[in-house]
Amino acid sequence: MNRKAAPLHAEIAPSNGATLMMVAKAASVSLATASRVFSSPELVRQDTAERVLRAAGELGFRPNLLGAKLRAQRTRIVGVMLPTLENAVFAECWRGIEEAALVQGYSLMLVTSRYDAARERERIEYLLRHRVDGMVLTVADAARSALLDQLDAEGVPYVLAYNQASSRGKRYSVSVDNRASARAGVETLIAAGHRRIAVVSGAFVASDRARQRHAGYQDAMRSHGLPALPPLSLPAHTPTHTPAEIEHVRRVVTAPRGPTALFCTNDMLAIGVISILKRLGLSVPRDISVLGYDGIALGGLLEPPLSTVVQPNSEIGARALACLLARLDAGSASGTQRPGPARATLLPHVIRAGATVAPPA
Repeated sequence: MNRKAAPLHAEIAPSNGATLMMVAKAASVSLATASRVFSSPELVRQDTAERVLRAAGELGFRPNLLGAKLRAQRTRIVGVMLPTLENAVFAECWRGIEEAALVQGYSLMLVTSRYDAARERERIEYLLRHRVDGMVLTVADAARSALLDQLDAEGVPYVLAYNQASSRGKRYSVSVDNRASARAGVETLIAAGHRRIAVVSGAFVASDRARQRHAGYQDAMRSHGLPALPPLSLPAHTPTHTPAEIEHVRRVVTAPRGPTALFCTNDMLAIGVISILKRLGLSVPRDISVLGYDGIALGGLLEPPLSTVVQPNSEIGARALACLLARLDAGSASGTQRPGPARATLLPHVIRAGATVAPPA
């Protein structure tokens, strides 16, 4: 009978000096049994596994994430973690990863994190338990991720997609320059004659890209001597909104000295905002201009077509996979000295003119 594998719980605290032997003793099991709970939980009785995990939690023990994987032969399986597939930007990225993996003869395992830090850890541990050779990851906040710090310390091979690593850091990433590209987009609004421009974003705490793009907006406004307006926060990945959210948008855009243009930090936000504006009886771009960010294909099918900052989503995925395979071939996880790929790869962005930006009324 197939028994569901006992999960590695995300709430187990980082190790404070506790050892696996201490966990085995506290759970009254052998060292081999305790080891199997973390490496092959399907081989352990459910009640025994729960007892070991409970003891590990009480002692503050966390196993090495890599575990037996490094001792195993290459599986030619790559793990991929994306925030969601509900936003077409990540579906386009996945297409690039999948096509590149096919060419190289690799299989893929896909998980989603829903922008939740605890789920990120659980999903990455899930991938490593399935002995992937390496991972392509998009995390909520790469700069403040204890999980990435742990992967770095343990030499787990991964490459970030969309998260923009520092050019002087040790992490590998493939992205556009979020800050510079956002600034370029906002400057197209300024060039069209707009002086009152507001940012529409999801929760800044949920995405380092949103914060970087907001910083690019501030750079553009500051360089032209214009005041930065308070951001308008909406759910990031849905084109439908509640009556309260619609009312919030109405108050912002109809206020005295309200914005004449909106810069949305992703295209799904822009599509949702345009829908709200139309429900409010406003015309885009005659009454108010809207600029998106991502360049998803869906934006080009709107009427009018969406003006947006385009990043090469499929290429980001393909290049991230290529970077990971180059890391694996260079033996970077085992400490060999063969040359590896460049660490922080920045791809070019372009501005798609579309038809949702016009001079202010």
